[in-house]
Amino acid sequence: MRFTPVALTIALPFVLLSACSNEPDAQTADGASDPASEQALNGDLMTDPDMAANNEGDAALSGSGDGSVPTINTSPEAIAAARSRAAELVGGTNALRPAPAPRDLGTQATVTKAMQKAAQAAVSPGGGNCAEQVEYSTAWAAKLPGTFPVYPRGNTKEAAGTDEGACALRVVSFRSPVPLDEVLAFYNTRALANGYSAEHVKAAGDNILSGTKGEAAYVVYGRRLPSGVTEIDLVTSNP
Repeated sequence: MRFTPVALTIALPFVLLSACSNEPDAQTADGASDPASEQALNGDLMTDPDMAANNEGDAALSGSGDGSVPTINTSPEAIAAARSRAAELVGGTNALRPAPAPRDLGTQATVTKAMQKAAQAAVSPGGGNCAEQVEYSTAWAAKLPGTFPVYPRGNTKEAAGTDEGACALRVVSFRSPVPLDEVLAFYNTRALANGYSAEHVKAAGDNILSGTKGEAAYVVYGRRLPSGVTEIDLVTSNP
């Protein structure tokens, strides 16, 4: 099998470093950094392109087996169909709630509570490295929590996840022809309707929507590519 690094990590590097340094769970009793936590929080996920073609049962699971980026249908008809389905999933177009205005983090290392929770999910309560236990297959896109599915008709590039032991982690990267603000509105609406909080920031070139509900967290990293296509990295933990 071939393994290649992916752009998607459990969270953005500056997020992971900040979460690791700011949260007591990432330290030992004497205040020193916990090597296991740091390894998990800073480790890039890997993906197995040979497994990407194994699931053909869901239109969203469209990654190719050779590691190439799936083709995006950007026709007006495709965009209209995706919008229509997204509206159905939130109870109608009028129910969509735009994401709040973003707070620009600039060069600050500050992160949101949800980012910290999602990053820390890479380390189980017992100190194990959940990132080492993830399975790499686009099939994990179909195993996202019901509140946060892949945006309708989105093309999954890469996905990974695990439910081993105390670990509960999903990481999915996908692309959509629908504009970024509409995709963020979909996730914002789904989050609020299901009891999650929602915070919107801008950092490192990404729009980042995140929130928590108890110990569960989600983080949506979104960007508009030069081609006009929206790219999303979706992380959920402890769903």
